[in-house]
Amino acid sequence: MSAADELTPAVVTAARKPRWSPTFTIGLILVGIHVAIALLTLFWTPYDPTSTTGGRLEPPSFIHWAGTDRLGRDFFTQIMIGSRIALIVGAGAVAIGAAIGVTIGLLAAFATRFLDDALAATLDILIAFPTLLLAMLVVAASEGASLWSAILALGIAMSAIVARLTRILAKRVLQNDYITASRTSGTSWPGVVVRHVLPNIWPTLSVNFALQFGIAVIAESSLSYLGLGAPPPNASWGRLLQEAQGTVYTAPIGAIAPGIALVTLVIGINLLADGLRDIGDPTRRISR
Repeated sequence: MSAADELTPAVVTAARKPRWSPTFTIGLILVGIHVAIALLTLFWTPYDPTSTTGGRLEPPSFIHWAGTDRLGRDFFTQIMIGSRIALIVGAGAVAIGAAIGVTIGLLAAFATRFLDDALAATLDILIAFPTLLLAMLVVAASEGASLWSAILALGIAMSAIVARLTRILAKRVLQNDYITASRTSGTSWPGVVVRHVLPNIWPTLSVNFALQFGIAVIAESSLSYLGLGAPPPNASWGRLLQEAQGTVYTAPIGAIAPGIALVTLVIGINLLADGLRDIGDPTRRISR
């Protein structure tokens, strides 16, 4: 037996054994900070979010850690509230997108050839439209801009991507021999979905959900910047950036702080998604 043959089993064993990913750790820390801040705002904030008792556009100080905005509100409090809104929007949009997308994707995987092709063509058309544009259309068609209309719009917009991915993964699983054996043994199609299809496609879907979470956070900030997101007094980071553009030279912290908060959360989510991919497929780390 050659030296290469002796090393092969060890390498294969190491490749198959899941390991903790450094990118996952960093992403978990960044996202964990925002989650902790969001939970903290449920019980405590430095100031009342609607209080205008501070001076207008005050610089950072021991009293107001990030200064005040043009209305005299504590800016650090606004940033903290923004973390909560970003996480609510991201989680809500992903939940709606997953519920609609996974359902449609599974139906397409089990559908007849004609219906499957029709659903696939429809999904491709929807995916061709940018997520933000679809969200804007849904918000415009609703009663008005609100936090929940933004969540619903983003969830519907990203459901097409989830549905297409679910359809592809489910059809791949259904081609395996153990599906035929399961059906032969008397397992119903719902049982096949629960026992075989969903457990096999869930790791890939979870990575996609993490990526969609980051996209939803950015899209909500964009909607709020355009006045189509969460209305006042909700302190969305996008709305804070929109309000700060007129005072960016006199009070730059108003534009810098929300931008940093948004970037750190999105980077953390992306690293978390990359870490989930590493944990699910350790061979990717070995090949790097």
